[in-house]
Amino acid sequence: MTHPRMAHKRILLKLSGEILIGPQKFGIDYDACLAVAHSLKKIQDNQHELAVVIGGGNIFRGIRLKETGLARTPSDHVGMLATLMNGIVLQQALNAVGCASQVMSAIECPQMASSYRWHDATTQLSAGKVLIFVGGTGNPYFTTDTAAALRASEIQADILLKATKVDGIYNKDPIKNPDAMKYSKLSYSQILAEKLEVMDSTSIALCRNNHIPILVFNMKLLECGEINIVSLIEKGTYVEGN
Repeated sequence: MTHPRMAHKRILLKLSGEILIGPQKFGIDYDACLAVAHSLKKIQDNQHELAVVIGGGNIFRGIRLKETGLARTPSDHVGMLATLMNGIVLQQALNAVGCASQVMSAIECPQMASSYRWHDATTQLSAGKVLIFVGGTGNPYFTTDTAAALRASEIQADILLKATKVDGIYNKDPIKNPDAMKYSKLSYSQILAEKLEVMDSTSIALCRNNHIPILVFNMKLLECGEINIVSLIEKGTYVEGN
């Protein structure tokens, strides 16, 4: 029987930018970045190859288009830049805890980050570096969830982990509905059919088509240093199968 750790050797971790806020209401708290960096190093030390897609919601939320008055395309461009800022700070935190890392951006910004290239990414992962993918897909109208599914497919990740505010996938928002029911396991088709808003339909379809299981768990576990994949599966919601 394959050991679960080896079955999920290469991991794509999708992080909300909100995990970097710390006690603040918005922005970046360096202590929070260091806490995340320590957890990421533990994942790497546990013989996993790790790539991270970081969101930018702690700095700018493009979903509030009506409030900003910006058109969708420039709004998404600002969101991409927010992920770049988060990626740079997270890399510095990883360096501080002795973890080799590299920021790879879908938008050209050579003075600050390497341009994303599939071959370079797989080479660096195999060499033991933690990769931080920023800039989304490089195109407007696509979420960072889609970017995570796309990069997971490209690097042939064994699993996509998504850290969220809640401890898995529910039939309705558990924060607003105390009677919400949690799923321990789901299929991709169930998520799409029931319109469960854990990830957008494009990202779910990408993972289904490329046979990449998804694990949704509470980001507080990461903040507390919980990095055992088997334990996370037991505490979160696991998605696989058509």
